[in-house]
Amino acid sequence: MFGNRQHVQEIIRRLKKLYPNPKTELNYETPFELLAATILSAQATDASVNRVTEKLFRKYRSVKDFDAAPLEELERDVAGINFYRNKAKNIKRCAAIILESHGGKVPDSMAALVELPGVARKTANIVLSNAYGRNEGIAVDTHVKRLSQRLGITKKTDPNKIEEDLMAMTPGSEWANLSHMLILHGRRICTARAPKHGQCVLFDICPSNNI
Repeated sequence: MFGNRQHVQEIIRRLKKLYPNPKTELNYETPFELLAATILSAQATDASVNRVTEKLFRKYRSVKDFDAAPLEELERDVAGINFYRNKAKNIKRCAAIILESHGGKVPDSMAALVELPGVARKTANIVLSNAYGRNEGIAVDTHVKRLSQRLGITKKTDPNKIEEDLMAMTPGSEWANLSHMLILHGRRICTARAPKHGQCVLFDICPSNNI
């Protein structure tokens, strides 16, 4: 029953009813803002990132602004986020590379995005699907990892292997939706410490159901 295409299709069908228009909860207006916000979101909540970027994106209006910013000043501007020094450095380096090698435009391919500092497949997938409407993979964050394992979709622990399993069982057109829906469900219902089984539309088809 678990870990096959039919199981995943039923999960998608049910989650679509619950989350009909799933999307990232990060606030942004441009592809670079989304890139910066996603870099900041590693091991941080979207809510905390949105609090920081509300001021950050008013101060820095373009890729050139981020490139021109003194690193110490940019660090202070994102200091409310975990690992802010390294993240500020990566955002600034991304801006420089995008200006120098991509004409100031955030690249719209997986190959180019993962070459940017601080950008792995998860971040690239989020940028591609949300900023460019391109499904090249499935963003696997902590929620997607946890739910994929709990729901019996995969036994893998490496995010790249989990992504491969999910992609193999999901139509390409649903890759971004699946990631968003699992993230939303993980935040609201299938929480890490105390999953709300009584409110879960997936409980009867979940291995957690021992009835």
